Formats: sequence, C-alpha cells, structure tokens
Amino acid sequence: MRIRWMIALLAVVTATGLWAQDKKVQDPAQSTELNDQAYIRLLRTDLKAKKEQIIKEAMQLSDQQAAAFWPIYRNYDAEQTKLGDEKLAIVHDYAQNFLTMTDPKADQLAQRVMALDEQRLALKKKYYELLKKALPTVLAVRFFQVENQLQLILDLQIASNLPIIEQNE
Repeated sequence: MRIRWMIALLAVVTATGLWAQDKKVQDPAQSTELNDQAYIRLLRTDLKAKKEQIIKEAMQLSDQQAAAFWPIYRNYDAEQTKLGDEKLAIVHDYAQNFLTMTDPKADQLAQRVMALDEQRLALKKKYYELLKKALPTVLAVRFFQVENQLQLILDLQIASNLPIIEQNE
C-alpha cells in the first residue's frame, strides 16, 4: 500500500510540471540550455534516487530471491542508463533544432525515438527472460510492472519540460 502512495505522490508532483510548460521559446540557445538542465535535473530527482528503495519495497523478496534479483537488476539498470544517455542525446538534438525544424530533421528525430523505444523493449524482453529463470514468474512480472510505472513517470517529467514541436514557416 505504501508503494502505491509513493508512486501516486510522484505522479502528482510530476503532473504539476505540465501546467508550467511554456509552449514557445524564442531563443534556441536558451531553449537548449533549459532543456539540458531540465533533463539532467530530472535524472537526479528523488525518483531516481529512491528507485531502488521503491523496487525493494514493491518486490518483497526473500533473502534467497534478493540474492538472485539484485545482480540482475544492477546489470539491467546499467543498460537502462546507456539508453538514458541516448535519450539525452535525442533531447539535446531536438532542443538544438526545434525552432528551425525541417521535415527531414523531424523524421530523423522520430526514427531515433522509435529505435530507442525498440531498444527499450528488447532490453525488457532480455531481462524478463533472465528474471524468469532466477525468480518465480510472478515476481518477474511484478518487477516490470513497477519498472514500467517508474519509467512512465520519468518519461512524463521529460515530456512536460520539452516544448511542443512546431512547423517551421
């Protein structure tokens, strides 16, 4: 129950960022700096710092299960961090170009985002199989339920800080 309240509280805090979103930024340099700062700040939020605690509480693992789970989780988290670095690069590229966006650049960014989504899914599939071998399937599914909720919150935080793409006139 406590984990649900913690995730709900994080979601409410995250959603408040949507109200403050400024749709139009005139200076690309300022926009790039703001977006980079926002993304880096988001990576350092309580959500990131408390993620392991939230997972530990939600998983409710025995000592034996924890001994099997945490090494797999740490490898998963390291690979997720690499995907986060790629997302940062995409956000940075978007911020550099959103005021002067062309169709080819928009397509390139869209392709990169879709490729990143495919990599995320492949990573989840890989680690789901590893977790199923190490833990009961119910616990593997539980982990990915919690991981998905946390990832959605982080994605919402990032999205709420990015200006909406506009057509270059």
